[in-house]
Amino acid sequence: MGKKRKKLKGTVDKVIKPVVPSETEKAQISLREGDELYREIRIENVVSDEHGEKAQLKPGAEVDVIVEADSSATIKKPKP
Repeated sequence: MGKKRKKLKGTVDKVIKPVVPSETEKAQISLREGDELYREIRIENVVSDEHGEKAQLKPGAEVDVIVEADSSATIKKPKP
């Protein structure tokens, strides 16, 4: 089955250090296309390249956030 996807542009607002050592560092990302109250997301601050090498995001970094779903989980958009 195919996949449907949407790419959103965002910016890393800040990196949040863990309060408890067992927790992980988070990156707070603002999505330009998000609704005002839901524009920010927080994710674990670990990214990797095509070779599996890990890195961390820096504040101010421009990022792409991709939302992906199986075609079976989507419906055709009605015409206006």
